Amino acid sequence: MTATPPAAAPPTGAEALVAQLAREGVRHVFGVPGVQLDHVLDALARHRDAGGPVRYLAARHEQGAAHMAEAYSRTTGRPGVCLVVPGPGVLNALPALATGYACSSPVLCVAADIPSTLAGKGLGMLHEIPGQDGHLAGVTTWSARASAPGDIPRLVREAVRRSRSGRPRPVALTVPADLLAAPADGPPGDLPDQATPAHAPEDTVPEETLARAAALLRTARRPVLYAGGGVLAARAGAALTALAEALEAPVVTSRNAGGAIPAGHRLAFPGLAAPRLLPAADAVLVVGSRFVTPRGRALPTAPGARVVLVNADPADLGPPRRADLAVLADARRALDGIRAALPPAAPSGWDAGELAAVRDRCAEQVRSVEPQWSFVRALREAIPEDGFLVNELTQVGYLAAVGYPVHRPGTFLTPGYQGTLGYGYPSALGVKVGNPERAVVSLNGDGGFCWNAQELATARRYRIAVTAVVFNDHAYGNVRRIQADEFGGRFIGSELTSPDFVRFAESFGVPAARARTPGDLAGVLKDALAEPGPSLIEVPVGEMPSVWPLLLGGTPGSVRT
Repeated sequence: MTATPPAAAPPTGAEALVAQLAREGVRHVFGVPGVQLDHVLDALARHRDAGGPVRYLAARHEQGAAHMAEAYSRTTGRPGVCLVVPGPGVLNALPALATGYACSSPVLCVAADIPSTLAGKGLGMLHEIPGQDGHLAGVTTWSARASAPGDIPRLVREAVRRSRSGRPRPVALTVPADLLAAPADGPPGDLPDQATPAHAPEDTVPEETLARAAALLRTARRPVLYAGGGVLAARAGAALTALAEALEAPVVTSRNAGGAIPAGHRLAFPGLAAPRLLPAADAVLVVGSRFVTPRGRALPTAPGARVVLVNADPADLGPPRRADLAVLADARRALDGIRAALPPAAPSGWDAGELAAVRDRCAEQVRSVEPQWSFVRALREAIPEDGFLVNELTQVGYLAAVGYPVHRPGTFLTPGYQGTLGYGYPSALGVKVGNPERAVVSLNGDGGFCWNAQELATARRYRIAVTAVVFNDHAYGNVRRIQADEFGGRFIGSELTSPDFVRFAESFGVPAARARTPGDLAGVLKDALAEPGPSLIEVPVGEMPSVWPLLLGGTPGSVRT
């Protein structure tokens, strides 16, 4: 008599979680280990050892891990996942989730929690905080909590679907620690093996709405297209360029939309051109942008101009903006639909000389800000056209936001309106993990870099070939200038004691060098990018002229001495 083999044990909640992440196309998970995640880490190790596709990268801080996941998802379109313990782990991840919320990134935060049998009792369990779900809900478009191990696959599937539907944004799933250890009885239901499509059927737009937008643009003599970060989030750069060429309309890109149309294109204009082109247009198509100034007012258009707003977020279609037509739609679908609905061509009313004068004036403004412009030019010279520059909040970075030519969509990253200081270096690591064959440079000031400088250890451990360029003025330069200009030079909190960054990087086993001039920077950066591992370049600098008058619509100021 042949013995019946014992039935296979059902997967644990942790094993079901990892298996479903793999089904959804997840290939990298970023996190920091902790006791509530022990079963997930073991499931990830078993998955790896069995030849599964999901790889785990351990960061040195949850903020770093979450920034890596956010930038990974933003630049690949694949789910970026951060895995954190409850309480302080969740709180540490919130800045990156807020950045993803501002930048339309479909990142998934999987958060453990204290055992479900102890939730809400206030017994002071390790990492317990009241209202953890509420903290996550504030910086995500959807969040949920598993109540049984068998819920986990379905909730992972729903999280990924929600992150990609409408406006892409972060999502969160909380799983109590006891559910990760318990058996997930039964199969994962009727879930197919393939991940959910990026856009649900309800994202379609009525043809008559697109026809109205097309007619409004075609009947205009001087149309302008204004592109925001939503164009990049929707991978709509080619559709934007095709529509601009069909209309012979200039395209103004916001600071978050660099490369939506290549910088060298004859119809491409930086955000600095907005005060000149928008008031001169008789029709403006705004796509994927909040279309407001840094002070929260609608960008100015001519009183009689027709304005069409296209956005996947209904919140960006109302006041303070005015609109003759508001279209709730994915940017790529709307742009393709408008292009297809265009009536026969009519001559453009834009004069080539007029547009050339606007472009020259923008370039003149950028070139007038020194030494920042020379450093930005050195970065552009050294970074390949398809390489990424992750821009930070620093004196050179402020000018790069309006002056760095971006030739490929999505290759210039900012923290959006969140302005998350310190996001840059860990974000660059996430970009490189998701785009291993392309050059990645992280542009930092000494203040912001030190917020997550510990991630040099992560770069070294996993040989993530990002080059960090650190401009060191031993200060929060922007704060110091404000204190000098507006508060009589009463400096407090703005002066920094920064390390010797070359020696600091070398202490992690990361090669480093120092560049003192723009010419030095271009050469040293080219050499660094040719190497297979991480590197750092320190650039000692002094006080620099303010770029903020230029960013706010004026002209660059001078250093006050």
